[in-house]
Amino acid sequence: MERQEKLGIIYTALAYLLWGVLPIYWKAVDQVPAGEILAHRIIWSFVFMLLIILFTSKWQLFMKECKEIMHDRKKFWSITLASLLISLNWLLFIWAVNSDHVIQASLGYYINPLISILLGIIVLKEKATRSQHMAFVLAGIGVLYLTISFGVFPWVSLVLAFSFAFYGLLKKTVRVSAVFGLTIETMIVTPIALIYIIYLPENTFAFTELFSTTNLLLIGAGAATAIPLLLFGSGTKSIPLAMVGFLQYIAPTLMLLLGVFLYHEVFTSAHLVAFLFIWSALLIYMASHYKRPVRTRQKIKKV
Repeated sequence: MERQEKLGIIYTALAYLLWGVLPIYWKAVDQVPAGEILAHRIIWSFVFMLLIILFTSKWQLFMKECKEIMHDRKKFWSITLASLLISLNWLLFIWAVNSDHVIQASLGYYINPLISILLGIIVLKEKATRSQHMAFVLAGIGVLYLTISFGVFPWVSLVLAFSFAFYGLLKKTVRVSAVFGLTIETMIVTPIALIYIIYLPENTFAFTELFSTTNLLLIGAGAATAIPLLLFGSGTKSIPLAMVGFLQYIAPTLMLLLGVFLYHEVFTSAHLVAFLFIWSALLIYMASHYKRPVRTRQKIKKV
């Protein structure tokens, strides 16, 4: 294995590890309302990304990218919609963590890859294999079983899965680098976040106590958001897509373990059955994902 590929695996795995333990960070500021945390996350992410662009001397390239987006109406509205979708995803994830729904959040990110495949089939007209059809059915049974067992639709899991899948779809259609993409997305929603904070009846962020623990954690939300994304953007460039698919399950697995063992959320037999269906669906999906390159290699050898 080449050194660059090894580094790619390390960076990507580290990104998913950080995403997996992110609930710990949001729990540290659970005294702050989810909406206010989101507003600070957006603002400080934008500030953090601007500093990265300035320190890496990419300001002119960034301004060029902004001008291109402004002149391309389709690109502008796509990236605007993407920024709203990722904001919704962030808000719901923060709320889920701080409302003791870490297990539901974990389930959402297990389902997410399957929703992405489904969108690829419906929107991008990609072909689905028998294995993928079977994976969809099993995942659907898992969600349905959980709904019937509890009598409550797992909306948190599904909104997280669908919002991130649609965000991924938009990102695929709009070709922008990870650094510029996150900067532009946060730039679009930063004015809304600022207005929200200004007009809050009670603001948790206190300028008189700038270096208080809560203030520092809210400011640090920018780095906590940007660093995993930058690691992911760097890592995935040098490793196969199948490897990315395998590593992405680190994050929801860590979330599940945190929900059960650290935060002592209720994990019933109904949860176990639902997760078994989801895990089976993902195993079938991963198996079909790895088979294709093997078949391709065999065809090349024969030729």
